Amino acid sequence: MPTLFEQVRANKIKSGALFAIFIILVGIIGSLFGVYYGSTYFGLGFSLIAAMVYFIIVYFSGDSIILSISGAKPVTKNEYPHLWHAIDGLSVAAGIPKPKAYVIEDSALNAFATGRNPEHASIAVTTGLLKVMNRQELEGVIAHEISHIRNDDIRLMMLATVLVGIVTLIGDIFLRSLWFRNDDRRNSPAIFILIGVVLAIFAPIAAQLIQLAISRQREFLADASAAVITRYPPGLAGALQKIAKDPDPLVDHANRATAHLFISTPFRKTRGVVTHLFSTHPPIEERIKRLKAM
Repeated sequence: MPTLFEQVRANKIKSGALFAIFIILVGIIGSLFGVYYGSTYFGLGFSLIAAMVYFIIVYFSGDSIILSISGAKPVTKNEYPHLWHAIDGLSVAAGIPKPKAYVIEDSALNAFATGRNPEHASIAVTTGLLKVMNRQELEGVIAHEISHIRNDDIRLMMLATVLVGIVTLIGDIFLRSLWFRNDDRRNSPAIFILIGVVLAIFAPIAAQLIQLAISRQREFLADASAAVITRYPPGLAGALQKIAKDPDPLVDHANRATAHLFISTPFRKTRGVVTHLFSTHPPIEERIKRLKAM
């Protein structure tokens, strides 16, 4: 069985491969867009330049946007001393700079971490979670989020969100352009148009599924890392048990773009094959089972 560090290294390699797939998808859609308009190089160049500009903007401001749309407010040591001390102590134990502390006024039991690197990271927790968790359980949750920061998950998931958005945007532009065909483009090769339409429709779905797969895999790794940091797996296991029993898990300001960041799905629980396929998190029962086996 691979060690924790081997799993982190393997996941980073897989992440690089998945990002290469994203870039290929952008390039293919952009090239077909160019063929449709008479210039392959124009389509390829336009898609890559647009992707780079969008990427740079979101990379440096994505965490602020995520915190803002989530309704997270910065807090001081005097306001929430137990949260402050938990983040402070566990970040030292994990060997990373202390993340900024945020609180979301919401009765749901949840938390998430965001940022582009450990030096620019933040942890946000709901007031509902702070009221329900005991000290060991809160430390388990914070250690889970700190693990996402230390394992470079926060950067990966923010970039995955960006790249999914890029693929979706370019595909949407291609589909919309078909409504404005003129006679000069009626002789465009039908096969290219057909392939372009298929890619424009299915590429965003494939990109979204890849993003969700990355998130599910890394939740297990963050759970294991949290247990190592706290040296007390029952703390996080107990927290997840309470989260699983939360009668109202809906986080008011959560949406599909930020759902994968939370420690547990911020939406009401539903069952079914399709629901599982598009789930941002592995089954919470399986996570608890793995923690109890440690």
